[in-house]
Amino acid sequence: MPMVVAVGHRMNMIDERRASDWVIQAPAKLNLSFEVLNRREDGYHEIETLMVPIDLYDTLIFKEESTRTVELTCAAASYPGGSLMPAGEAIPEGADNLVVRAVELLRRRAKVNRGATIRLVKRIPAGAGLGGGSSDAAAALVAANRCWDLGLSRAELAELAAELGSDVPFFLWPGAAVCRGRGERVEPISAVGPLHFVVVRPPAGLSTAAVYEACHVADRPVGIEPILDALTRGDLSEAGRRLANRLRPAAAQLCPWIERLRSELARLDFLGHEMSGSGTCYFGLCRHVRHAKRLARGLEARGLGTVFLVRSSR
Repeated sequence: MPMVVAVGHRMNMIDERRASDWVIQAPAKLNLSFEVLNRREDGYHEIETLMVPIDLYDTLIFKEESTRTVELTCAAASYPGGSLMPAGEAIPEGADNLVVRAVELLRRRAKVNRGATIRLVKRIPAGAGLGGGSSDAAAALVAANRCWDLGLSRAELAELAAELGSDVPFFLWPGAAVCRGRGERVEPISAVGPLHFVVVRPPAGLSTAAVYEACHVADRPVGIEPILDALTRGDLSEAGRRLANRLRPAAAQLCPWIERLRSELARLDFLGHEMSGSGTCYFGLCRHVRHAKRLARGLEARGLGTVFLVRSSR
C-alpha cells in the first residue's frame, strides 16, 4: 500500500556544525513551469523553468580526514508503496556519484590536498524529476568549502556547480528561482510565498537523457511571466492553471505512469497539477496544508506509489 510521507519544515541548505562534522540538508525541487526553447549546438537544450525547493531532504554529513582521499557511504530511506531508486539500480558510492565528483572538482580547482569522509542519507527518490543528485552535489560543494575553510563565494561555487550539472547551481540559492540557459543561469525570485503540494512518486523512474531525446522543442513557447505574476499576487488558483511542463508528453510516451497520474490527480480538486522535471514524480498544488492533507489521504489508496506531503522551503 502507498504511504503518505509528511516531511519536516526546515530552511533551505542549512549547515550545522557538530564537533568536526558539517551537516547539510539538501532539498528536493519542483518545476512549476518548464519550457524547452531549442536544442543547442553543444547538445544541451535551452530551457526556461521556474523551480521551488521543497522540504523533502537528503542529509549530507561531511568530515575532514587526514587521509587525503574522499570516501562516500550512502544509506537509503525505504518507503512503503514505493522505491527510492529505479528498479535494478543502486546508489553509487564511488567516483560516479555526483557528490564525489563535486568534492574532487573543488579540490582540483582550489588546489588543496585534503580528504574527507562523507555520509549521505538519501530520502529524495531518484529518477523522479526532483533533483536529488543535483542538490546533493551542491550540498557537497557548500560542505567542503566550509569544512576546508576555502572562503569561496557563492558565485565561485556556482561556476563549479554548472560544470557538474544543469540543476546544481539552483540549489546554492535560497527559495524559488527562474533558471535559464541549460538551467545554470539562476535568477532568485523573492516574491513567491509558501506553497503546499502533494507529490506522488510512482513505482518507476525515467532517464532524463531519454526524455529530452523524445521531447519536441516548442513551436509557441509558454512564457513564464503569467505564473510568476499569479504567484506574486498570491493568486494560487491562477497559478495552478498556469502549471506547465514541455517534457511531459515525451515522458508519457516512455512511461505509462505519467498519463495515469495526470488522470488520477485531475479527478481531485487540486488547484493545478503537473509533472516535475523529466519525471516521473507528479504533483498537485493545494490551497493550504489542510487541503493538502485531505487530498493526500484521497490518493493513498489508489496504488500510485509513495505520496509526499510537502511545502516550498527557503
